[in-house]
Amino acid sequence: MVFYEPELTRHNLPRDPFKSCVVPRPIGWISTRSVDGKDNLAPYSQFNNLTFDPPYVMFAANQTEVNTRKDTVVNVESTGSFVWNICTWDLRQAMNITSEQLPSSVDEFAKSGLTKMPSAVLKHTVPMVSESPIKFECSYFSTLRLPGNPPMGTVDLIIGKVVGIHIDDGVLTEGIVDLKKVMPIARCGYYEYAVVRETFTMMPPGDGKMAIGLEGSTAGN
Repeated sequence: MVFYEPELTRHNLPRDPFKSCVVPRPIGWISTRSVDGKDNLAPYSQFNNLTFDPPYVMFAANQTEVNTRKDTVVNVESTGSFVWNICTWDLRQAMNITSEQLPSSVDEFAKSGLTKMPSAVLKHTVPMVSESPIKFECSYFSTLRLPGNPPMGTVDLIIGKVVGIHIDDGVLTEGIVDLKKVMPIARCGYYEYAVVRETFTMMPPGDGKMAIGLEGSTAGN
C-alpha cells in the first residue's frame, strides 16, 4: 500500500501519481484574444463545469517556469472573454501543438493549422476553433488564486459564465449529443490521454428527482 502526505512525506514512486488518480479530465482548450488583438489558444488539463443553471465552467492555470502569469489568464482578466473548444480525437495533434509555451506574439491557430471563426455574443470577440464541434463562449466571472510551490508558484483558477453554446449538427443523434460521434479526448496522468468511443446508460435510484439535473432541462432554456 502506498501512502504519503503531499509536501510532508515522499511517495517513493518514479513519478508523482496525483494527476493519474484524478481521471479522466476534460481538456480545457481555451482560446482568447488580447486587448491589442493577439490571438492565443492553449489546452489546460484542469478544467470542468461547475454548475448548469446557469452554466459555469472553470480552468486552472499554473504560472510559467519564470513565475509569470499565462497569456490566457492575462487575456481573460483584461478582456472579460474566453472560449472553450472541445478537443476531439481528430484534433489531438493540433491540440498538442498548441500546448507549447510560446511568446504572446505567436498565433497558435496559425502554428497548428486551425481555422478561426469569430465568437457570436461576447463583448470582446474571441476566435473559436472552427474544426471543434462544440464550443462555449464564456464571460469572465472571477479568479481564485491558489498558493503553489516553485517553480510554477501561484495557480490561477478562472471561473467563467457560459453565455453562448455552439453544437455542430453532425454530432447530434435525435437531438442528443452523441459522444460516439464527438470522440472527445481527455487528460489522464503522465503523458497519457483517453478517448470516449463508448458510453452506457444507468438511471439513478429513487423517485427520479435526481435525474432532472443529470439529463438537463427539457424546457428549451
